[in-house]
Amino acid sequence: MEWFTLERLDQQTVAISEYGHWEKVRSFLLMGQKEALLIDTGLGIGSIKDVVEGLTDLPIRVVLTHVHWDHIGGVGEFDNCNVHPLDQEWLEQGIPVWDTVSVRKELMRELSQPLPADFDISRFELFKGCPTGHLLDSMEIDLGGRKVCVIHTPGHSPGHVSFIDTNGYLFPGDCLYSSETPIYGNYPSTSPQDLVRSLEKLANLPGIQRIFGSHNQLEIWVSSQELRDSVTYLRENDLVRHGTGLHQFRAFRLLF
Repeated sequence: MEWFTLERLDQQTVAISEYGHWEKVRSFLLMGQKEALLIDTGLGIGSIKDVVEGLTDLPIRVVLTHVHWDHIGGVGEFDNCNVHPLDQEWLEQGIPVWDTVSVRKELMRELSQPLPADFDISRFELFKGCPTGHLLDSMEIDLGGRKVCVIHTPGHSPGHVSFIDTNGYLFPGDCLYSSETPIYGNYPSTSPQDLVRSLEKLANLPGIQRIFGSHNQLEIWVSSQELRDSVTYLRENDLVRHGTGLHQFRAFRLLF
């Protein structure tokens, strides 16, 4: 069995999922006429570069929704990497709490399919390095016949970003995904207040047609009104703060 599962959203958009690990993390390849955009690089268990190069001959621009270990595993395979400035320090100096030894343990936890034959956990190193570019709020990336807009959506991390393209495809990273696992806003490095503001920001985006999650099930079936209602509920009940626990909504859960 191949480590990565490829799911085509259309002829120019591919979801690259790692269902064999409990995180069920997902990256996305968006292709234009002159360039391709890789949103996140997964766990680093298999070679995501080999997968991407098997899908397109276009130059690849790597962008990160945020700098957490399960999204930056394959960064070292590429010659470029773009992040929001507020997550740059984590990329360069390491992620708070998570060192290579800790991540190695997480990578081997709750596996449901065989690892690639050439993967050696003892040789895995958590990537550290300088980004080659920055992602800023409202920045537009032109792939040629297809534009992708950057949306700063902090909360899960200070520099977390989401992306929406000209098809109306929204890629919210870890700001929003389906309810198999909660969206984590309970760590010291997270901000429930920022996360709720970011959900409100996504709810008010015009032109959303489909939403694709970076964990769990591929497509998120949630309306903008449902997001707005959840934000209102959390605020009116004084729940937007650390220590208030798990908050269950129809399509997603939040842990503060």
